Amino acid sequence: MIKTAPEERNPSVLNDEPQITPELVARHGLTPEEYERFVGLVGRTPTLCELGIVSAMWNEHCSYKSSKPWLKTLPTEGPHVIHGPGENAGVVDIGDGLAVVFKMESHNHPSYIEPHQGAATGVGGILRDVFTMGARPVAVLNALRFGQPDHPRTRHVVSGVVAGVGGYGNAFGVPTVGGETEFDASYDGNCLVNAMAVGIVKTDAIFLSEAKGVGRPVVYLGSKTGRDGIHGATMASATFESDNDTERSAVQVGDPFSGKRLLEASLELMATGAVIAIQDMGAAGLTSSAVEMGAKGNLGIHLNLDDVPCRETGMTAYEMMLSESQERMLMVLDPDHWDEAQAIFKKWELDSAIVGETADDLRFKVFHNGKQEADLPIKDLGDEAPVYDRPHTTPPLPEPMTAAHAAAPADLGAAILEMVGSANGSSRRWVTEQYDTVISGNVASGPGGDAAVVRLGDGPQALAICVDVTPRYCFADPFEGGKQAVAEVWRNLTSVGADPLAITDNLNFGSPQRPEIMAQFVGCIKGIGEASRALEFPVVSGNVSLYNETDGTAILPTPAIGGVGTLDIHQRMGIAWKAGDTLFIVGGHGEHLGASLYLQIAHGGAFGPPPPVDLAREKAHGDFVREAIRGGLLSACHDISSGGLAMAAVEMALASGVGARLDLPLTPHVLLFAEDQARYVVATDDPDALMQAALDAKIGLAPLGMAGGDQLTVPGARVSLAALSEAHEAWFPAYMARQN
Repeated sequence: MIKTAPEERNPSVLNDEPQITPELVARHGLTPEEYERFVGLVGRTPTLCELGIVSAMWNEHCSYKSSKPWLKTLPTEGPHVIHGPGENAGVVDIGDGLAVVFKMESHNHPSYIEPHQGAATGVGGILRDVFTMGARPVAVLNALRFGQPDHPRTRHVVSGVVAGVGGYGNAFGVPTVGGETEFDASYDGNCLVNAMAVGIVKTDAIFLSEAKGVGRPVVYLGSKTGRDGIHGATMASATFESDNDTERSAVQVGDPFSGKRLLEASLELMATGAVIAIQDMGAAGLTSSAVEMGAKGNLGIHLNLDDVPCRETGMTAYEMMLSESQERMLMVLDPDHWDEAQAIFKKWELDSAIVGETADDLRFKVFHNGKQEADLPIKDLGDEAPVYDRPHTTPPLPEPMTAAHAAAPADLGAAILEMVGSANGSSRRWVTEQYDTVISGNVASGPGGDAAVVRLGDGPQALAICVDVTPRYCFADPFEGGKQAVAEVWRNLTSVGADPLAITDNLNFGSPQRPEIMAQFVGCIKGIGEASRALEFPVVSGNVSLYNETDGTAILPTPAIGGVGTLDIHQRMGIAWKAGDTLFIVGGHGEHLGASLYLQIAHGGAFGPPPPVDLAREKAHGDFVREAIRGGLLSACHDISSGGLAMAAVEMALASGVGARLDLPLTPHVLLFAEDQARYVVATDDPDALMQAALDAKIGLAPLGMAGGDQLTVPGARVSLAALSEAHEAWFPAYMARQN
């Protein structure tokens, strides 16, 4: 069944090898010191194929060489955690013999070069990470960041990315249930496309990537290999220059229909008992999938590339090992199930082949056309990758607020309309309507609320899912910004009535070789870690995307956080209040305008420090809100975050079609636009019971007003719901319809 490998030859004496020059090494993203380290490990001059392999395995995207020491400080364990970081995705027990499998990853550089394909393959890749573990995907989300609206390339990138996200998810048949889309000049030359996938698996049917057993077949399954995506992982580990056309060959091309067939074939095959280990061919393709399976299992992997299904003629070993063609899997199979496996592959019309076998020599060997193209120590490709303790400086203090920043706007009503009709305050309906948000029939609530809610079968159990981060906070104070990102996700899950369980992260930053950028990374990691520990919200999976900068200009630090929680579907809470409801603020009125969306819009910058995050208050207030929801005391709930009370109230009013009167004390503009943390707007038809519950729990509960009518009324301003709706809904369609 397994073909005998060609006669082994010493790679150093191959006649058709190009000379390994310093220029060639540099083009592969290796420093001279890293190359010498590699030569020392193998004891000779490497072949071109070996140079390609190590460039893939030792780049930032695959090795985490700048981030690994700090990632180890994050809390990754908890009473519900089954598998934390290190596998294709995190796995958390949700009871009843089920587990949720989830992860978030980036496809930033490819999405700026080829927006549609970059975003589509980002969605496809994260879906494979989830179903590789035996889980059926139930939802995807995204966190998108684009350049300033007036930048000449932004609308093109927005259009392509949204079409790519929707096109892949819609055709694959998984609902896109939530996310966020924001604009900032720092993303002008480097958009962010972070995709999160969530799946469900039985706890006794989880599949891992650790190869087991000697002499077992290594099987290729999926689409044919082509030249697309070569050096994709290396490109993701380098900064951009203004002209990116030369990088187009590093962008993969996705096929959602092949991805769907691969999903069904993989899950069907797993049910037979044939699969011993399985790994998605993602970043670095065949190289990383084979190395990771072998290294985790303390086994060697020997590959014969003559049997790899290719869609292009004359492909070299170097090209096949580095191709990132999509919709491909590598697995170790039980040979006794080979005939059964072949029948499944044929049924789903997928290419397949035995391309190697496991060995007991801890060597990664590659053969092609009768030649040995690589012979490397498999463990060292991962374990001996360089790890750097990058220097980091103390982050500078944010630009201070002035008296002018704190002054009341000339027209408070106009200021509210300006915020809700701005690029970062307006409705995202133009985006979400291009996604299928209800396919599968299990989505109880999709985009537009604090968190999406997905039913799990016919019972009461449901999942709550969300993604969030506030980059302007992370820039002003990385530590507080990291804490806030976790806390806001925790609040979003709480607001729908869910128990927050765990998070995944996607850490997007500039070049770690710049001490000021490394300081942002370190500060955010420390903040994320502190919040995760305090809120018992472990980090079970994630991704690091560095070098997000163009011509030396870095993006805002953007550590996107995705969270999951569980709830009883019958207790699901929404943001729509009803006429006659009494309104309160859990956590009291705010006073912190620093780094707020209001300052960014009204004064052209996020001046001042961000609001501090008191994690003890976060936990106490969140626990109270969940108990109030489950006790039937609330009719609506919405966390207060970007845009402050004003944005929360507008969103609740527009969701319900019912206005409100907000009874605010002095300086209403500060109370409306402050973004103090640990706060929620809640609505109730039993105010006495809610006030007594808050008193018993020693929770601050500030009266806010009453829901009713067709206007939002605050001291000094009255704005109709019609005007709010028009402002909120108009910006995105008008922007995308521009002709220049």
